Amino acid sequence: MSLGYAEKLSYREDVGTVGMSEIFDPPDVLQQKIEELAILIQKSKHLVAFTGAGISTSCGIPDFRGPKGVWTLQRSGKGVPEASLPFHRALPSLSHMALVELERAGILKFVISQNVDSLHLRSGIPREKLAELHGNSFREICPSCGTEYLRDFEVETIGMKETSRRCADTKCGAKLKDTVLDWEDALPPKEMNSAEKHCRTADIVLCLGTSLQITPACNLPLKTIRSGGKIVIVNLQPTPKDKKASLVIHGLVDKVIAGAMHLLNLRIPPYIHIDFVQLSLSHSPKKKTYVKWNLRIASIHGQRAPLPFLKSVEVSFPERPDLKTAFLHEQPFYLKRETLRKRPFKMLLTFNFSDGCSCLCTTIEWPINFQVTKDNLVLEKNEVLRELRDAADKESHCGQHAVLERKVNPRSEVTIYAIVTNIRRYNDPEEANGVLEITPNSNSNFMIKRCSEGVNGSQTSQKRPKWS
Repeated sequence: MSLGYAEKLSYREDVGTVGMSEIFDPPDVLQQKIEELAILIQKSKHLVAFTGAGISTSCGIPDFRGPKGVWTLQRSGKGVPEASLPFHRALPSLSHMALVELERAGILKFVISQNVDSLHLRSGIPREKLAELHGNSFREICPSCGTEYLRDFEVETIGMKETSRRCADTKCGAKLKDTVLDWEDALPPKEMNSAEKHCRTADIVLCLGTSLQITPACNLPLKTIRSGGKIVIVNLQPTPKDKKASLVIHGLVDKVIAGAMHLLNLRIPPYIHIDFVQLSLSHSPKKKTYVKWNLRIASIHGQRAPLPFLKSVEVSFPERPDLKTAFLHEQPFYLKRETLRKRPFKMLLTFNFSDGCSCLCTTIEWPINFQVTKDNLVLEKNEVLRELRDAADKESHCGQHAVLERKVNPRSEVTIYAIVTNIRRYNDPEEANGVLEITPNSNSNFMIKRCSEGVNGSQTSQKRPKWS
């Protein structure tokens, strides 16, 4: 859950045990347990992950019951802890990305999350394989047609209230609602039903970073026991379900998962984040010689929506010394100019990224010629994004960009760009805090074969959150 969400919630006394001291298994015990976990994962036919706030603490998001958790500090009168970076710039943890690889390998069948931070969706877990029991701070839903919209900014409300946006379907147009539950709200039936179904089917439910104290969600893992399955708990504090678990590991989630992935010989993929921006150029002739034009740089989610990844924009004209460079520091980014109609020029847009991005800036070149008619362009989104991610992975830096869509009218042009703004790798031994030195028992034979259910190792869904 985000701090913004925690601050909006009224304080509730009945939150279970908070502020418990953390427990760390001794190194030799931890190593033995990680090997046991790897064997369980290797043998699993239907692995389900059940995640809580502890999977996101390494992303800079505080938990709730830990020594420095939200509820712990609130109860002691110290207020809400500060995140280490803006919530919308938090990157998935090593554990988030390890789950992605397990899903691609065909081992992980489903993820159940109590978090609202959207990190599972950002990491690459398919929406149809994810139940977000408490909602998502970055997701809106149309109550009329059911279309979901995944945003790059935190939605301004909680409690399934109406937001300031409407459904983009011209046949619908209903007011959207946020998806984050308030304390008195029941868990969404669609998410709950999927979670229950997979827990009953699971042979292993892997509980990561959850205190297993919030009902009714905390009882879901127990359903696997009734079907002959097992529960594995990875948490730094005792939980009420420890006695029901086949394996309880007291260690940092990232450290445990990194060790298990190493033993399974599975590479944790890098996280590559792509943001979107809409460039709008409208123009009108002034007599026959000059043309007035307006440049607007906006979010794909609407002109009033924020662009969290942009700090400022520099607009320059390298081949036209007569045109002054513009520095845009406030959103919405807007530039108004007047130039000769028959004289084309090249416009350079330098996007200066906000804190938390992996690089400082990137530059897009935009040739402008008011006498040339352009055609509409709509590219296959998933293919473009795949190529961008491949390029960022190969080059080990961000800033790559590509056109996704261009719509041209007689007096305007709207182009949508995809831009790589973050890349993070997890194969550095320091990420695992030394666990990568673990070697398997000589009697163990770890080998995972990747399944081929689709292009990315998972079946494609017909219904995914919309990006505009």
